[in-house]
Amino acid sequence: MAGHVYDAVIVGSGPNGLGAAVELARNGRSVCVLEAEDVIGGGTRSAELTLPGFVHDVGSAIHPLGYASPFFGSLPLKDHGLEWVHPPAPLAHPFDGGEAAVQERSVEATAEALGPDAGAYRRLMGNISEDAPRIAATLRGDLRVPRHPISLAATGLRALGPARALAENHFRGEKARGLFAGNAAHSFLPLERSPSALFGFALGTLGHGFGWPFPRGGSQKIANALASYLRSLGGEVFTGVRVGDVAEVPETRAVVFDVTPRQLLYIAGRHFPGSYRRALGRYRYGPGVFKVDFALDGPIPWSAEGCLRAGTVHLGGTLEEICAGEAAVWRGEHPERPFVLLAQQSLFDDTRAPAGKHTVWAYCHVPNGSAFDMTGRIEDQIERFAPGFRDLILAKNAEGTAEVERRNANLVGGDVNGGVMDLRQLLTRPAIRPNPYSTPADGLYVCSSSTPPGGGVHGLCGFMAARSALRYLA
Repeated sequence: MAGHVYDAVIVGSGPNGLGAAVELARNGRSVCVLEAEDVIGGGTRSAELTLPGFVHDVGSAIHPLGYASPFFGSLPLKDHGLEWVHPPAPLAHPFDGGEAAVQERSVEATAEALGPDAGAYRRLMGNISEDAPRIAATLRGDLRVPRHPISLAATGLRALGPARALAENHFRGEKARGLFAGNAAHSFLPLERSPSALFGFALGTLGHGFGWPFPRGGSQKIANALASYLRSLGGEVFTGVRVGDVAEVPETRAVVFDVTPRQLLYIAGRHFPGSYRRALGRYRYGPGVFKVDFALDGPIPWSAEGCLRAGTVHLGGTLEEICAGEAAVWRGEHPERPFVLLAQQSLFDDTRAPAGKHTVWAYCHVPNGSAFDMTGRIEDQIERFAPGFRDLILAKNAEGTAEVERRNANLVGGDVNGGVMDLRQLLTRPAIRPNPYSTPADGLYVCSSSTPPGGGVHGLCGFMAARSALRYLA
């Protein structure tokens, strides 16, 4: 690195940073990536957090966006060690009494189990799920005419509204309402706010159109595959290099930052005009997460057998309960019965734990910067739908918002979405500019999840930022 002159330097090795580096390198540019931590990956890392032999995902765990990403799909990541595991069902959502709504890959099969809401579910999710590959392709700039343009337009209008109203207006039974609410709660928004319905549609559509898979061996495999491909293109990756000022990067024509506005201001703020600095300073971060990883002596003893077919399980009960919990978080409170997102990869990936043992990844939403210990409440929610769960715990590792941010500085206050995803900030992240990836300073770009299309492991923020940088480097 010393004495070398690069076309571009990437600060941060999350999936967007590595994605930006790959796109630049495969267009013939010399690139290096600087990572502050000793391990690459940002939100896509894995480690033995509990006991030897138990592989846990440090950040993201289930990756429908990664599998569906048209950018990742254009890369030979399989040749560099990335293998996707597809559970039989993408998602299960249990209820009290031992029943569960299961989102199958098939819209029809999902609808059949929703009783009085079978027809409504088909109408709501059928056409958009069929158009899912075409919708995904447009995110990379490959415009394709949808098969159901009128239906897609109507869905787009519905998606801009609140999830609670949509669920109550379209469904009569608690299964369909709860299933949609669980997907919508990935927005981290109160379900009475717009555009929480967008996330209900997006997560449901991804499940039907692509599944909710995960990498065999851990999320680290995504970062490792991207870095391996980057090196094959001549790119370089350096770990343990913390950048405190843009002047510290090697000599380069462009710098692409995989950081959020807070870090961007700290590293490069003196190069920006006051208006842009103020815009970055006004950027809003959303609720954080409290995460617990478990090492178990056996599989979770779910009351509803359908949960054993799913890689992801949403624990929140009814629409009303999920709404109450998410609204409480936005009021700065900690719900007694939080909405819990749980992943049980070891049921389908035997590399995650010793023979006969299992791993569980679970988190709930908490106020940004919360110091409250939610371990007991998360365990209570799992035990509620799987009596006997606590008896199987061999070890656990709990991390609040401070520890989450310590592991990854981009997760400010525990916010894993790169900032609030409401209508205003979804469309203007990180500031109102014709090109959200460029900054007012020549040659400086931002590619984190604080840029469109936002949170999730898909690499598209990095891809778009790299395309902008390529025009500058031409």
